[in-house]
Order: sequence, then structure tokens, then C-alpha cells
Amino acid sequence: MAFDARLLSGVGVMTAVVENGGFARAAEAVGLTPSGVSRAVARLEAQVGARLFDRHPRMMALTEAGARFHAEVAPLLAAITEAAETAAADSTQVRGRLRLSVDPWFARIVLAPRLPALLARYPELSLELRVTNAFEEMLAGGVDLAIRFGPPPISGLITRKLLDTRVLTVATPAYLVGRPPLRAPADIARHDAILFRDPQSGRPFTWEFHRGGKTIEVPVAGRLVLDDPSAALATCEAGLGLFQSFELGLEPWLDSGRLVTVLDDWAEERFPLHAYYASRRQLPGKVRAFLDFITLSLAA
Repeated sequence: MAFDARLLSGVGVMTAVVENGGFARAAEAVGLTPSGVSRAVARLEAQVGARLFDRHPRMMALTEAGARFHAEVAPLLAAITEAAETAAADSTQVRGRLRLSVDPWFARIVLAPRLPALLARYPELSLELRVTNAFEEMLAGGVDLAIRFGPPPISGLITRKLLDTRVLTVATPAYLVGRPPLRAPADIARHDAILFRDPQSGRPFTWEFHRGGKTIEVPVAGRLVLDDPSAALATCEAGLGLFQSFELGLEPWLDSGRLVTVLDDWAEERFPLHAYYASRRQLPGKVRAFLDFITLSLAA
């Protein structure tokens, strides 16, 4: 027998009749007229191919087939109701496991220091992080939310822009001592550069400098090419050259003086950070809470 929505509806009406002891009281419980309840039960009987109720002027009783059918479907209907209530609770309550696919820079430099505050705020929330900067299949494997830097690719995913961050050129004070001064982007050619590999092309990112609507692309060379942001930042902190970095998350290094910026008047380039998820409808409470927490945290 093929399933359609009327079958589940009919089972619900039948259960209301059994629990309320008659068609009239069941009609009040489910918001139908008594004739509407009678028609729903008749449709259900036609679908299952058996008479479910004995109808008498002053009483109503399940037939043998009806009693057997009700005994089998009642637990299933209760399970469906419980699942619906759980889903409704999950859409408002912040609990369960949140699976994230997160860009490495965001995961290690930005998110990790904020995790204690997030988990303290939501004690019933747990996180599973997949750290990658690949765009392909961002929400594959049951991931609830993905976070990536850069313009969004063409896809069917819902995109929410979290912020724009500046691109800074940094070095250690010790590295700059005794080296050629950096007064213009062209001076970069006389310095060692720490290069970062574009995960999409496999080639090092180009170095650009932006000011007043003007963009200059500068050829750079270096002995180090990395695809891990933490390692790139560590090599820069070790004094091995200049590094172009997102400003987001770099505050501890700049505030402590471990790194300093150069060519500040050419640092107007902005790079976006986006969140991706499959649908904006019925967004689970845990996803909504994470997005709100990150948005407020980054704005602070």
C-alpha cells in the first residue's frame, strides 16, 4: 500500500477517537467537526482495507482488526510526536554536537582562544571541528556550518558575511634592523618573504597593496612556502622574513610588540569572512547561537 500524508493524518484521528471515547469528543480534540472525523476514519479504513470501528447509535468500539491496528500504530505515532517535540526544542535550545568545517587561520588564531567563553555560556553544547581551507564539499559528511575566508564560490549554500578584515604586512623588529627601509611597495623586492600557498590554485598568494582605490601587485620571493597559518606566523616571529597576514586574530602579536606592521599607508586591502550553511529555514538553535556568539565576539 502506497503511503500518503492522509494515512498519518487518519491514524492521528483514529487515536483521538480511541483516547476520547467517541467521534464527537475526538472532533473537539483535533479541531474537526464530527462529520470530518467520520470521513477521516472512513478514508483510513479504505486505505488499510479493514473496518476499524463498530458504529452503533449509542456506542463506538474498535473491531478486532481495529484494536490490532491501533496497538501497532499507537507507539509509532507517539514516537513521531516525541521526535517532533525534540526537533522543536533543538531549534530553540543550544545543545548537542555542533559540527564545524573551519578555515585553519580562523580555527587556530581566532576561534580557539574564544572556545572557553563559548563552552562556558552553553554547557550542553559540544563541538567537532574539521580544520581545512578547501571550498569543495564544505558541508559534506554531516557538517552543520562552514567558515571560510574569501569571496563565496557559486553554490547552493546560504552565505552569511561575518566581517571584512585587513591584510597587513608584518615582521619582527629584529628582522627589520639593518635591512633596507620599506617606504613603498616596490621595496619589498629587497626583502625575504614568507609565502602562503593558495589552497585553490596550489600557488603562493600574490602580494597586493591597496591605497585610495589604487592596487599595486608586487613580485615577491622567499625560501619558505607554507600552507599552515600557524607555521607561517611562527616563522615570521622567528625573524625569517616579511609575512602578509589577516589583521583578524593578530592583536596579541601586535599588542605585545612581537610583530610590527610595515607599509601601513598601503594596508587598505580587505578580505571577507563568510559562514555557510545548507538552509536558512529552521536553523538549529546551536548553529544560530554559534553565529551570534562569533559575530558579537568579533565585534568586541
